[in-house]
Amino acid sequence: MKKQIGIILGSDSDFPYIEKGINILKEFQVPFDIEVSSAHRTPARTIELIRDFEKNGVAVIIAAAGGAAHLPGVIASHTLLPVLGVPINSALSGIDSLYSIVQMPGGIPVAAFGIGNSGGVNSILFALQILALKDDRIKEKLVDFREKQVLTVLEKSRKLKEKIEVL
Repeated sequence: MKKQIGIILGSDSDFPYIEKGINILKEFQVPFDIEVSSAHRTPARTIELIRDFEKNGVAVIIAAAGGAAHLPGVIASHTLLPVLGVPINSALSGIDSLYSIVQMPGGIPVAAFGIGNSGGVNSILFALQILALKDDRIKEKLVDFREKQVLTVLEKSRKLKEKIEVL
């Protein structure tokens, strides 16, 4: 099955921040490819991965990076595919990563997400929303996902009320 989402991590240490999102992709049965490549240490490999994604029909690229976090911008400068940038926690709490991603010069857009785990999950969900524009199966799964979130919140509210009644 054709990979629909390409994920490039700046380091293998970035994986925990995207892992929950990867589990969502597996649950949705959306094929993806994931690689580790550095914008600075392996620039030729990064460009090669972008070309492979394009050639193989990937529709969206997610790039997660910390520190200088140039990876999403470098990727975006080499493709017309949508690039979703996930800033990773760093020595400066990920603020440096976030700034590196959101301060792209005009003309080379990168969608930026929150720092860390929530950004990893939201980037996956956003990529799925892009795919859902042309895939009703994914759209239905996203609707179900949102409905499950509602039920989870309602259940938490019920449990909280039970706990208070016991006091």
